[in-house]
This record gives sequence, structure tokens and C-alpha cells, in this order.
Amino acid sequence: MVQRFFSVRQMDLQQNSQSHPVMLLSGPPSCGKTSLIFQFAFNSAMEEAHHGSTNGKVMFICNRRKLEAKPPYLSQGVDSSSETFQRIQMKYVDDDEGIKKYFAAFHLHDTFPVAVVIDDFGDFFDERSCQERYGNPRGRDLAMVRTLALCHNAMVHANETSPCKLLLSDTHHGDSPRLLFIYKRWVTTIFTIQGDGSGSFVLKDYSNSGRTKTAKYSIALQYLFLEEITEASE
Repeated sequence: MVQRFFSVRQMDLQQNSQSHPVMLLSGPPSCGKTSLIFQFAFNSAMEEAHHGSTNGKVMFICNRRKLEAKPPYLSQGVDSSSETFQRIQMKYVDDDEGIKKYFAAFHLHDTFPVAVVIDDFGDFFDERSCQERYGNPRGRDLAMVRTLALCHNAMVHANETSPCKLLLSDTHHGDSPRLLFIYKRWVTTIFTIQGDGSGSFVLKDYSNSGRTKTAKYSIALQYLFLEEITEASE
């Protein structure tokens, strides 16, 4: 699955499109998470176009101010004028209420997107406002649990009709995603990013039983550059 975060051959995408309906990409600040998930959105839309689908859209949910301040970098070889970008619909929200409103009405869609991508999911949950809303010092945790449950139910409903994936990104400071105990209940697959100490980053996928797929990449000259992909037994 790590291939789906980079510009690779269409055949490689098809070979690695296993069903993982809810996924999390977690990494430290400034490691290119937005660029990776935007490439995932592009690949998902491109795969639908390759199959001849006219309805295959991807919903990209983010904070407009943050995205405009730090837009994603494209992978080398991706044409910035590609018609595939027309299949990516941007939805701007300011807080977790905006996310909940979108998924609460998800079942009303005539056709479902092939993927929903949410950038910096955890940042939409303001600690103080969540505590005030729930009257609980752990209000933020409660808000995240309720929103993740809503997102998960929406994906289950959509996949009864057609394949639909949900990809979240979040920031962690340290070795593992923050609030991992919350995510693990609702997320099928977790991808983690760590710096390698030499300016590159390592993206790991633990979804394959007994085997770990790893992608080494860097960001240079405003491009996302894939250096290598490896697979090893644990």
C-alpha cells in the first residue's frame, strides 16, 4: 500500500489496492504528510479514470487557511495540468463539527466518492471547546471517538454499494501516533513516518501480516521524491 502515496505505474496501484477502508497516516511535523495524502487522492482519482469511470471522485477535506499557507508538493512526473485533478473535490472545514456534518449526511449521496481524505484530522479538535461542549476534561477524546465512529459507519455504508476508502493524517511527536488507543479501534491500517537522520523520511506500512513495507522518500526542489521501496520480514 505504500505505493499509493507516490507517483508509480498504474499496474503497481492495481496490484496494491487491497481493501483497507479506514487508514491513518501519522508522522512528525514538516515530513510531507499533506503532500503524501494529496498524491494518494490523485492516484485514487487516476485509477478510477483508468477504469473508465465518470463518477469516480475523491473528497479532500482540510483547513483552507493551512492548505493555502503550505500547499502540497507534487511527485516528480505528475503533470500539474492533468485532468485527473478535476476529480478531486476540495471541502474546507474549520473544526470537528464540519467533519461531523459531512459524514452525518454521507448516506444521502447518490454516488459515493472512491476516497475521502482528511488532512490533519486531530487538529480539528480544539481541546478547550471540546471540554466545554462535553463538560469533561477528556472532551477532546470523546469528540474524536464520536467523530471516528461516525466516519467508520459512513465507510461501512458506502462499501455496501461500491469501494470507498477513508484516509486520515495526523501529527505525532515521538515514536508513535498520539491517541493511538483511540485510532486503533476504528482504523484498519496505520502508516507511520520517521526521519532517517539524513534529510529523508521512512514511511512504514504494518498492514501485511509478518511483513513490513517501507518507502524512503525526500522533499526537494518543491517535489515529493520516492527513493526506494523495500519489504522485509519482521
